[in-house]
Amino acid sequence: MTNDASIDSERLEREAHRWVTQLVSGEATAADAQALRRWIAQSPRHADAYAAATARWNAFGAAGKALRVEQARDVRRPVRPMSRRLVLGGGGAMAATLAVAYAGVRPPLALWPSIDELTADYRTATGEQRHIALAGLASVQMNTRTSLSLVAATADADSQVRLLAGEASFTTAPQAARSLVVLAGEGRTIASRARFDVRSADNAVCVSCLDGDVRVEHGAQAATVRAGQQIRYDAGGLGGAMAIDPADASAWQSGVLIFRFTPLADVVAEINRYRQGRVILLNAALAAKPVNGRFQISRIDEALGWIGQAVGARSRTLPGGVVLLS
Repeated sequence: MTNDASIDSERLEREAHRWVTQLVSGEATAADAQALRRWIAQSPRHADAYAAATARWNAFGAAGKALRVEQARDVRRPVRPMSRRLVLGGGGAMAATLAVAYAGVRPPLALWPSIDELTADYRTATGEQRHIALAGLASVQMNTRTSLSLVAATADADSQVRLLAGEASFTTAPQAARSLVVLAGEGRTIASRARFDVRSADNAVCVSCLDGDVRVEHGAQAATVRAGQQIRYDAGGLGGAMAIDPADASAWQSGVLIFRFTPLADVVAEINRYRQGRVILLNAALAAKPVNGRFQISRIDEALGWIGQAVGARSRTLPGGVVLLS
């Protein structure tokens, strides 16, 4: 006779799996985020089930390379559920997994938005672009998987926008009385008369100035970035300004990605922003291979197939939109 507790565990496992599937789909909303919080809070067993479902996705990360290779040999073979001990690894792992659900920490492989992103003032889903107007301040073109929150101006502070994740292009209004400040990561970009892009990904921020000039500040460091220049900053500090082609840098606004001798590892990271699931590069020898081309974002999977052939990579597809390149 089947144990009632076993039935209940199976039900929770199915429900947790549905939650992860919804988040991975790229269609999750702020309401979904709040509902997930309530579902997890129902009991420790709900929290355990969600932690286990998250850990299964996390198995596709660096620590799960062996599992990825094994699945690539036979993608139809079901994956056996991990034991509670293996999945949770004790209270520390449990706390870390719950942090994914409750805080702004990036989920495994960035397969779904963080809670902070889901509850942002403005957000775009995978493959979506959106234009918004900040009255009297700036117009904003949001790229895919982008989250923005507004920070109200005060008597001693300019109007501020926080880029939580993704990429956005800002064009300041000619009549704006105050400077626009874009907060991203641990730095900020200040502009009065300019058109510029800010991108936040993989714990680094890139600022590209397309017209005018902007001031970029990171800790005690600061630099002026002029039209046709780009600068990056991360935990290691503020880099130097580099020359760019503004047309290439802003091509995404026209639905195009342009690569010029771009390492495959960087190309894969870019493609991952425009499609469901995740492309994972398993062959380190391919990472530095250069890629050139102009690709339509609306046909990104076709572009991925062409790029794979061009660099001699083998491609295997797993459930959930996961593609392994080796």
